Amino acid sequence: MKLSFTSIYTTLHAVGLVNALWPVPRNLETGTSLLKLSPSFDIQFEAGSGWSPPQDLLDAISRTKYRLWNDKLGRLVVGRGEDDREGLESASSLSLLTLTLDSYSHSKSTNDDDSVGSSTSRTILPISVEAVKDIGTRSEEYSLKVPANGGPAVIRANSSLGLLRGLTTFEQLWYWLPGDVDEGDAGGIVYAHQVPVTIEKDYPAFPYRGFMLDTARNFFPVDDIKRVLDTMSLVKMSVFHWHVVDSQSFPLTIPGFEELAKKGAYSRKEIYSSADVQGIVKYAAERGIDVLVEIDTPGHTAIIAKAYPEHIACPDAMPWSQYAHEPPAGQLRLASSATTNFTVSMLSSIAQTLPSTMFGTGGDEINENCYQKDPSTQEDLKRSGATLEKALDSFTQTTHGALRQLGKKVVVWQEMALNHRVSLANDTIIMVWKSSEHATEVAKKGFRIVHAPSDYFYLDCGGGEWFGNYPGTNSWCDPFKSWQKAYAFDPLARFSSAEASLVLGGQQLLWTEQASPENLDPIIWPRAAVSSEVFWTGPHHPSGQFRTVAEALHRLHDVRFRMVQRGVRAIPLQPQWCALRPGQCDSGGLPSTAWGFALKKLTKVIKRYKRIALSLTNNYLERIGYNEL
Repeated sequence: MKLSFTSIYTTLHAVGLVNALWPVPRNLETGTSLLKLSPSFDIQFEAGSGWSPPQDLLDAISRTKYRLWNDKLGRLVVGRGEDDREGLESASSLSLLTLTLDSYSHSKSTNDDDSVGSSTSRTILPISVEAVKDIGTRSEEYSLKVPANGGPAVIRANSSLGLLRGLTTFEQLWYWLPGDVDEGDAGGIVYAHQVPVTIEKDYPAFPYRGFMLDTARNFFPVDDIKRVLDTMSLVKMSVFHWHVVDSQSFPLTIPGFEELAKKGAYSRKEIYSSADVQGIVKYAAERGIDVLVEIDTPGHTAIIAKAYPEHIACPDAMPWSQYAHEPPAGQLRLASSATTNFTVSMLSSIAQTLPSTMFGTGGDEINENCYQKDPSTQEDLKRSGATLEKALDSFTQTTHGALRQLGKKVVVWQEMALNHRVSLANDTIIMVWKSSEHATEVAKKGFRIVHAPSDYFYLDCGGGEWFGNYPGTNSWCDPFKSWQKAYAFDPLARFSSAEASLVLGGQQLLWTEQASPENLDPIIWPRAAVSSEVFWTGPHHPSGQFRTVAEALHRLHDVRFRMVQRGVRAIPLQPQWCALRPGQCDSGGLPSTAWGFALKKLTKVIKRYKRIALSLTNNYLERIGYNEL
């Protein structure tokens, strides 16, 4: 019998690539049966008598039901699922998905009134409350079962947030097969192709799975940010790091400091009002995402001079490269007690309006020359007798202390831990950005870590230098950081077992010197989804094998196509021909992953038959009385 490359590949693909879930669950068992979604399909919440679901969980249920019928994603196989049509005629139908809480520890009791005999209702804590708890205390675990016989499917969790994570997994199981031309969408079938499905206690390896967006270099409307949040939720990302202001613009309205946005925004139309901020924070939390707002200090603050010039050293100094990392130059006068008090008031005013337990204060790229050439700063240092580092320490302790009094854990860039002699609280969170190799240095100091290394996770790299007088040159962080590069990142590389507990997770980042609403989606997606799996699944798959690009590609294709169906302008990873034929566009033109799998199987078969042949030979020789001399 002669087997072609294609026939061997097709057979192996049928048994090997059985799911397209992203991120891959901690454990997963699937079958090969088809299951239709009944036209009467419903999702019900069950938690016992007296328990009522929060409104944001009900809203999440409504969104899931809408997406199941409106994603209209065809399977990524040749024919886009047409070969399933005959089998679907006799397939069972799913009519019900039940959401169940395994425990009621994430709940509260409320009395209708204080009178005798008042009724008591027990309410599950909302998703929006669970999502903004301290980063190490959130419960995202869920279990999911989808039977093949049409019996009710079940998602179990310990919290509303866990139920949300289960719903996002459930959504990714379903595909669309259009009806006849005459029927249009009305005759289409929503179905799963790998039931039964069993996922037991899927939970993230790391609680911080983030994405950072800079809205200061260029402004992004609220609707763009909400679309980013929806897509983050699709892949179980948990933190939106909002680098909302910088030297170039100050689009953030801060109560009591409205002049900052009025004079620091690019225009009156490019400002985030207090209502906008609260709307974004609420929208994110309802989708399981904590919003970490960052106001970088004392550097990256030149724009503050437009409203409060008395607090900024070397404003707009030229040549800017001697005074700042990017134009325009300007930094907070950290040696001034008046500026320190101003900064405390400003940060506290916005921080106290935010539910997150984290708040970012930056601390990166402080330019010493700016302070040396600033007469006011030099006078303040001379008067106090302090060095610049001592003044930075005092500024940091005062501003961080005010935030801690508000219950915030402070998040800073790595320079504050590695390059300056400042006193940081033990619970300070350090973002490692300059190089992945610096993470262990931070760990040795005992601080918690968020991986954000430019050599793996910077999405803006690869566009070339944006400075006007450097035509044709690369930027400092080129080349382009492909999804394959990011996927190869090991969060625990070079960490001891004790240090590994300090790793909270990581994020991919978009600095927007060359990004705007017009190219936002293509730059982010689907590359930013990589960190969701890197930090949900961890370095290894449940099988114990390290994550591989070859295995991940088919699943990333699938989630990218689903993003597109939801209105996200995510870029393709390969020609569609390749997306429909996993492995056949590998290097060399052969389905190398399938062939590697085939060779391993073939080797085992040869060894097995060699043992059988040897045994038969020995038996025959014994029967004929042959003895080896």
